[in-house]
Amino acid sequence: MSNASLSSGTDINTILGTAGTRARFGRHLRWIGILLLILVGAAAYLSLRSGYHSQAPLYETETVSRSNLVVTVSATGTLEPTNQVDVGSELSGLVETVLAEENDRVTQGQVLARLDISKLTDEITKSQATLASAEAKVLQGTATAKEARANLARLRAVSRLSGGKVPSKAEMETAEATLARADADVASARAAVSEARAALSSNQTNLSKASIRSPINGVVLKRKIEPGQTVAASFETPVLFTIAEDLTQMELQVKVDEADVGQVEEGQSATFTVDAYPTRKFPARIRRVGFGSQTTDNVVTYKTILTVSNDDLSLRPGMTATAEITTAQRENVLLVPNAALRFTPTLDNDSNQKSGGGIIGSLLPHPPEPQARKPAASAAKGGGQRAWILRDGEPFAMDVTVGVSDGRFTEVVGGGLEPGMQVITDVRVSSK
Repeated sequence: MSNASLSSGTDINTILGTAGTRARFGRHLRWIGILLLILVGAAAYLSLRSGYHSQAPLYETETVSRSNLVVTVSATGTLEPTNQVDVGSELSGLVETVLAEENDRVTQGQVLARLDISKLTDEITKSQATLASAEAKVLQGTATAKEARANLARLRAVSRLSGGKVPSKAEMETAEATLARADADVASARAAVSEARAALSSNQTNLSKASIRSPINGVVLKRKIEPGQTVAASFETPVLFTIAEDLTQMELQVKVDEADVGQVEEGQSATFTVDAYPTRKFPARIRRVGFGSQTTDNVVTYKTILTVSNDDLSLRPGMTATAEITTAQRENVLLVPNAALRFTPTLDNDSNQKSGGGIIGSLLPHPPEPQARKPAASAAKGGGQRAWILRDGEPFAMDVTVGVSDGRFTEVVGGGLEPGMQVITDVRVSSK
């Protein structure tokens, strides 16, 4: 029965013609699958090729031009008077009066303060009395010496008239000794007079020093005493006033870093600013560059002094200033950006350009392998600085001889660069 059924089924398919239709449908399905696979492969190929080209390097450039170049060195410091004097007292005592205030203009010899002079006056009176006593002793000794001399002269006359019989030799020797002692007493009295006069002079000098006077013409910057205050000058001279001689001429003392001190020289010009006038620039000029170093927090600096004109008295001692010292000036020179001198092109790595991974990536078709990028052509021989320009889309190196730099641009004094050329400063990869 089964054989009869199969035979009848086959006869039915043959009669209806369905066997050929199924075969043709299977062949069409296979062709459709092949076509889809070709389309997917083509899309992947175009995508990979587009990705490769999108990673081609793009160069950033700047134009070489002529301009002026100013090279400066920065340093900080403080403003100080050109001549500042601390006025003290050699004497100890009580401050009686103070005659000068801060910011007062004073002249040389002007009294600034006075100490109590009562003890000094007593000392002078005592010295005067001692001097008078010494002078009196001189007069007394002179009279005694005159008497002894007259007595000796009389004895010598008697001896001459008596033929040497009288007076005796002992009497003559006694008279001569008496005269010698009288002359010595006169000399001693005169020495005592000189000593008394010196003591009087010293006391009179101390009396004059009780008036504290200004040693210079200037302005009082600080006053450190008040009336009634006791001044003790036994071990150290106390400072009572600080006077600046002339505030119209000041000096700026700055600390120049050891890396910059080789560029700084006497006579160079500079400008500086202070916090009190942030928008104003004051001119200055270097007067001295110190040879001795100063180390602060392991930073080595050198003290440099600049002269400053302060005619309007806007600047004040102690102000903090930031100076810009001009170490070099160039006019109408060829300038190249410092970034162009630091730039060096690198070769592309094709292994990093390939995309796709895993099983699917290995099955997909890949674009043809790009040839390795050739090294940039070079027109340079030997060492030295080098800048890169674009030639036919490829970096081309050119040797240059450079001069001074301000940190952003560098002077070009030799080489093949010309104004208008585009030098490469950086490279980036397109993100498209």
